[in-house]
Amino acid sequence: MTSPVSEPPLQSSGPVRVGNCSGFYGDRLAAMREMLTGGDLDYLTGDYLAELTMLILARDRAKDPARGYAKTFLTQLEECLGLALDRGVRIVANAGGLNPAGLADAVRALADRLGLSVNVAHVEGDDLLGRADEFGFGSVLAANAYLGGWGIVECLDAGADVVVTGRVTDASVIVGPAAAHHGWRPTDYDQLAGAVAAGHVIECSAQATGGNYAFFARDFPDLTTLTHPGFPLAEIHFDGTSVITKHPGTGGAVTVDTVTAQLLYEIGGARYANPDATLRVDSIELSGDGQDRVRISGVRGEPPPPTLKVSLNSIGGFRNEMTLVLTGLDIEAKAELVRRQLESSLTVKPAEMEWTLARTDHTDADTEEAASALLRCVVRDLDPANVGRQFSSAAVELALASYPGFHATSPPGQGQVYGVFRPAFVAATEVPHVAVHADGARVEIPPAAETMELAPVPPSVSPEPFPAGETRRLPLGTIAGARSGDKGGSANVGVWVRTDEQWRWLAHVLTVEKLRELLPETADLTVTRHLLPNLRAVNFVIEDILGEGVAYQARFDPQAKGLGEWLRSRTVDIPVEFCSDIPVEFCSDIPEELL
Repeated sequence: MTSPVSEPPLQSSGPVRVGNCSGFYGDRLAAMREMLTGGDLDYLTGDYLAELTMLILARDRAKDPARGYAKTFLTQLEECLGLALDRGVRIVANAGGLNPAGLADAVRALADRLGLSVNVAHVEGDDLLGRADEFGFGSVLAANAYLGGWGIVECLDAGADVVVTGRVTDASVIVGPAAAHHGWRPTDYDQLAGAVAAGHVIECSAQATGGNYAFFARDFPDLTTLTHPGFPLAEIHFDGTSVITKHPGTGGAVTVDTVTAQLLYEIGGARYANPDATLRVDSIELSGDGQDRVRISGVRGEPPPPTLKVSLNSIGGFRNEMTLVLTGLDIEAKAELVRRQLESSLTVKPAEMEWTLARTDHTDADTEEAASALLRCVVRDLDPANVGRQFSSAAVELALASYPGFHATSPPGQGQVYGVFRPAFVAATEVPHVAVHADGARVEIPPAAETMELAPVPPSVSPEPFPAGETRRLPLGTIAGARSGDKGGSANVGVWVRTDEQWRWLAHVLTVEKLRELLPETADLTVTRHLLPNLRAVNFVIEDILGEGVAYQARFDPQAKGLGEWLRSRTVDIPVEFCSDIPVEFCSDIPEELL
């Protein structure tokens, strides 16, 4: 049957409190209990899926068709399902991965074993593997479309206590509960976009409460509160505004800066597409609302695009690597010698052979480790024999015949299979979206009736430049925060500052050309810059820096998580007016010659 057209919403009595207990498959197991016992909630959500996770689950499913979901979710529920029922907290999670129906059955079996009466529903339709030829995906291990939140709404409206989904967007597990609570319609784009913004902030767990936060050393000087940061929650109001907060007494903090950092995580331009609404990131306004409370307001939404993104994962081949330690003098010559020796000794050269020399060595070092550089050789091939022992043993065989001080960080080993990720797009009308109730009834969720092609927003007008004057050459991070992450083979780096004067300076100084100068790895790549004045931020999208995705491991930091911190460490000419409020202790790690 098909879900009926919803009636106009009636304003609810108050905000809905939606907490998060997982930002990835492997996040803190205790977080579900902490969120349920730490304070009041209406819903508890969890995001367990990432592009790499889908590959892991696909390999699990290939070994056993009954698998393919996040098993740690069941571990958490075994301890917490009864607690959630007692407290009236409903749970929504995308832990179903490639097998949401299997996870729903497993939750029911767990409830029976625990003697609990639980209404469990699930959402499916995202799995397009069986239609790979129809859509021209080629040979893939997994093909999953990113669904929206209306299937979740259908399940909740029918009384589900637990809803598990497959590949919905990260924010959808928050959008669904908010839309169900407030009775929003599919065309309430501003409200839906507000929930998307709140969902984007809290879906990565402690990243909203101080985790991976650029200014941690300055804002949390004793580090005590960051030892065990709490997980975030969003109070989402009928009009789509929200307050990001956390349970009282938990670690970390919720500030305008921690929320800004998370809003910049893994985004593109001013339009952030979701299947239910496109969020205008450039409309977001942040303001303090008390201790550990940040209000998100002014959010505007637009109709969603007519297509859905599809995550395609496949086996790329086999890879192996050896890391050799080069100590002391003549580092470059040592690297060149062993490179020539290893390449000439291989009977069959792998299809790909990449060398990276990390100059981690220091002159006149007082420890051997500080005197050493690392030479990494990564090989890839479709034939596992070409990257197996014939490669790694050939490297070790040079131990007594190569550079002085030869040693490796690991013994020789066989090659390992690696995956590749690529995105695709299909018409939303071609993808089923089905809510499956506890009694087995299936409800088809119609695609959005109104859509809008996702087009770039005209560039924002840059503010007036900050007046030229005396400067100091300092790391960019003395005044600017950054957050970076992976988007398939591309990466984003969002950079923000704290004052209007700093924003005037940043918008004119940190251009694409300047980024390429500061990050030479980007010199030959396509880089797009987006200005976000409301957040005092500049966001860069760097295409193809991660090769064929995270599992391909194209670079030292395969998920680009440290790319923003590398950028912050590079020196630029900063106006002296901005340096006056930098705490002395923050300057302790800055070389004296830069001050």
